Amino acid sequence: MSAAPPPAIKTIEGVPKEAALRALIQRTGYNLLQENGQRIYGRPPPAWDGPAPQRGTEVFVGKLPRDLYEDELVPVFEKIGRIYELRLMMDFSGSNRGYAFVMFTSKEDAKNAVRQLNNYEIRKGRFIGVIQSVDNCRLFVGGIPKNKTRDDILTEMGKITEGVVNVIVYPMVTDKTKNRGFAFVEYESHRAAAMARRKLIPGRIQLWGHQIAVDWAEPEPEVDEEVMRKVKVLYVRNLMVTTTEDTIREAFELGEDTVTRVKKIRDYAFVHYKTREDALEAMTAMNGKALEGAKIEVTLAKPVDRYTRQARQAMNDQSYMIPPFLPPMYSQFDPLTGGPMMGGLGS
Repeated sequence: MSAAPPPAIKTIEGVPKEAALRALIQRTGYNLLQENGQRIYGRPPPAWDGPAPQRGTEVFVGKLPRDLYEDELVPVFEKIGRIYELRLMMDFSGSNRGYAFVMFTSKEDAKNAVRQLNNYEIRKGRFIGVIQSVDNCRLFVGGIPKNKTRDDILTEMGKITEGVVNVIVYPMVTDKTKNRGFAFVEYESHRAAAMARRKLIPGRIQLWGHQIAVDWAEPEPEVDEEVMRKVKVLYVRNLMVTTTEDTIREAFELGEDTVTRVKKIRDYAFVHYKTREDALEAMTAMNGKALEGAKIEVTLAKPVDRYTRQARQAMNDQSYMIPPFLPPMYSQFDPLTGGPMMGGLGS
């Protein structure tokens, strides 16, 4: 039986801390490859058999010192669980770009990494931020004529890009017959969205004779399925500014006191129910209905746990660039408890 081949090292000759990097892969048996502005550790790990891990297993790591590399990162994250891959974003000078992505082999390890390593002191006085990573399949498209409908935009984007699955359009607050001049276009995969962005971003393509602006949109945060199964709050958007909380309560009330609270903010609102069953029944009954002349959209509200919220806030407080595919934070109040999201879920 032949011996296992040594781990691969490609294009790291002469890089900072080369000896330490070589010692790392000698110890772990992982590959370390450089490609397209990033250095990839793993993918797959030694003796891996099967497909890549499922979605929800990757975390974003920010606030990294620019002279910190895999020899310091790997020992920290491998204590949480088995690493499938670690991608360190690099610039031409050989320094890192301040952030990395770590994919574990299980969702639970990714969650534990956020809980245990967010605000971890990786060097004296240097604290990293760790949050859940999200595959982005959504583009922001600005410069759209305000008289165009969702179907108009869906048809036009389908003509010039591939893989379009949905378009989200927000009507103007004061005139629901017009859009706000932008839309979010969703694609079947991150790759399809990236290809569309590459095609559209140079500005060579116009829509209806208008120059458009295209960039990544912030995707909705992924919420644990167990958490979502407990939500009993509805998110209602596209309301008239003049619609009152009392009007919303009356429209969404199923019987006697099934609604416990209504909170309206400009043209959207959250409606809280005593039971999840009542919330689901109201969502089915009210989604797509007209309320005071506006066609409303109704979905279950999505809470964000305190670890993700605190990590995102900490990284937003820094004065460096964060990639545009981090999940947004919803901090109005907790859709599970109905109270302010001061301490996150379960607090």
